[in-house]
Amino acid sequence: MTLNRSVLAFHLMVKPAGASCNLRCQYCFYLPKKSLHSDDHVRMSNEVLKEYTRQYIEAQSVPEVTFAWQGGEPTLMGLDFYRRAIGYQQQFRRPGMTIYNTLQTNGILIDEEWCTFLREHNFLVGLSLDGPQELHDAYRTDEGGRPTFNKVIQAFELLRKDRVEVNILTCIHAANQDHPLEVYRFFRDELGSQFIQLIPIVERTDGSAVTERSVSPDAYGKFLITVFDEWLQKDVGRVFVQMFDASLAAWAGAPPGLCTLAPTCGAALVLEHNGDVYSCDHFVALAYLVGNIKEKHLSDLVASGQQYQFGIRKRDMLPHYCQVCDVRFVCNGECPRNRFMQTPDGESGLNYLCSGYKEFFHHIDKPMRTMSNLLHQGRAPAEIMNMV
Repeated sequence: MTLNRSVLAFHLMVKPAGASCNLRCQYCFYLPKKSLHSDDHVRMSNEVLKEYTRQYIEAQSVPEVTFAWQGGEPTLMGLDFYRRAIGYQQQFRRPGMTIYNTLQTNGILIDEEWCTFLREHNFLVGLSLDGPQELHDAYRTDEGGRPTFNKVIQAFELLRKDRVEVNILTCIHAANQDHPLEVYRFFRDELGSQFIQLIPIVERTDGSAVTERSVSPDAYGKFLITVFDEWLQKDVGRVFVQMFDASLAAWAGAPPGLCTLAPTCGAALVLEHNGDVYSCDHFVALAYLVGNIKEKHLSDLVASGQQYQFGIRKRDMLPHYCQVCDVRFVCNGECPRNRFMQTPDGESGLNYLCSGYKEFFHHIDKPMRTMSNLLHQGRAPAEIMNMV
């Protein structure tokens, strides 16, 4: 008899090389996580890879399973590692199950051989690129402090040439926050990218202070508004911006598809190279270590009381100011890692980006209502573009 260990659908970000990276991006929040491990040569063993693959498939109750490879820099593992990973996926795949793979990379090691492999196995690649050269190179440098833009563009062109599906992952920070159209049009017009993620950089120092690299709340709101207006006028149904898609889902009464906007946390965990499982990518610390897959099955870790409490804390610790907010239905207080400000009445737990989000969500309310109604009517994206 086979034991059914499946739990509700969850997502696991895998760090096969831990925090190891061949870049030194100045705003990187994960590089310091190397201090959690005494071994400088951080690499996932074949034993952990095989066990993770087996347990992850066993733990899923859905017919489509995505393996998400991140870092640090996951390409440091080399192609043979991913060839073994594909082999184990096929070994443990259940009948009727479809398996997908995603790879988030800085692109530095991408060459023709990588592209051939990624295309053959239908990988979705998330490529980190912060805009045109001057804006990208402001903080994304290599270990010697040298710029990386040209190498990333070379990787993008190779991936496109080999027909590998690519999403652009863009961090919004002090260097590019005042250039929304320059960034967006660069991706859309010069690169021809159709899928874009906009990720705010918030680096906390002490108390409510942030680094000078951090995006300001108001600048982030204006960035989103400016890009949204351009997108609404020209690109609905042709360019897909993750924040806009997630927002539309909220207006349509659907799950956001973006954990930061969900009412609770806990369904997006992290697996480190040694089998350690942490509650979240932004909470990789001993206090949030859920367990190790070599000692306890992944499904039991995901369904543990510790992880449940971590997840509902996002909802239960929401300040009253947020609970009565008219855009709570889409924001839900955003990510707990950014909740270090005080509300106007002095309650703790307000999100640092609150003012920017409120401005943005109020700005898009009318077109989102229109698009939501059209979607419920079954209208196609091309029709919607002509009607909003």
